[in-house]
Amino acid sequence: MQMVQLAHGSGGIQTQEFIEKVFEKYLGEFFVSKREDAGVFIANGKFASSTDSYVVNPLFFSGGDIGKLSICGSSNDVLMMGAIPRYITIGFIIEEGLEVEVLECVLESMRSEIKKTQLKILSADTKVVEKGSVDKLFINTTAIGEVIEDISIKNLQEGDVIILSGSIGAHGGVIFCARNEVNLNSSLKSDCKQLYSMFAKVFSNHGLIHTMRDATRGGIASVLNEWCESCDMDILINEESIPVSSEVQGICEILGLEPYVLANEGTCVLAVAKKDAIRVLELLHMHEDGKEACIIGEICKKSSSNARVILKNAWGGMRFLDHPQGELLPRIC
Repeated sequence: MQMVQLAHGSGGIQTQEFIEKVFEKYLGEFFVSKREDAGVFIANGKFASSTDSYVVNPLFFSGGDIGKLSICGSSNDVLMMGAIPRYITIGFIIEEGLEVEVLECVLESMRSEIKKTQLKILSADTKVVEKGSVDKLFINTTAIGEVIEDISIKNLQEGDVIILSGSIGAHGGVIFCARNEVNLNSSLKSDCKQLYSMFAKVFSNHGLIHTMRDATRGGIASVLNEWCESCDMDILINEESIPVSSEVQGICEILGLEPYVLANEGTCVLAVAKKDAIRVLELLHMHEDGKEACIIGEICKKSSSNARVILKNAWGGMRFLDHPQGELLPRIC
């Protein structure tokens, strides 16, 4: 079996062999049930769920691939609602002719990522479509998480401190470099990772976080503007406090971009009460992935009729940070 064929998605003997020899080889140990139409789980309490589809181009990039991205993305989405990721469903849409070796590399990456948490696969599905119907491989995932913290955009308050969990722009910068039409050499790696382990200690100290959001498409510019509009207050950001790697800064200078609008897949923004900010930073700094966590600004009363995100530079100059316009780069995730 070297290439995926339409018969592998027909539901017959080839499908069963495909599932057993390829998918179960890598993901079988994580399934709640096998050979059933649905997975069954017992729930008692409050849960969060998030669905996303992954169509990133290219499939493999520095620091990750579509498989790792699909697990991290949905796992992080439920985490942003104060939930421990528990279950995930996975749907594969595969183009006829995809090399099985490529698919196995993706599955191995997914397996490696799932092993880092207590995630279980509740159900999964595979579809094979005619050549040209999709670009190699698309993956859809739905994560289900057990809510243990009351985290919501509705909790934003005047005086809240804005914390960034790490440096920005790495994923967007990597995808830019990986595209054929952007021929740049860089040692930069995507920040793609699951964030729950970094926040486990923060969550164990209940009530510290008002709201949080992973800064994926549109970067921190999108997140901050959504928060600003939701709470109808200004958000003042100290530009020099935002960690940006030299590699990302270099890419932005070459391409005429701002790092604030670049996608991230392992960096999030959170709002906490001023009295709790130092404690949250201490807890984040205890984890390897949280070493760069820092305070970048605060929520304050709006200075005009429209609430805006305001960037303050090192010399005291101020400018507005607006919502990203248009599509910077399609199929970023």
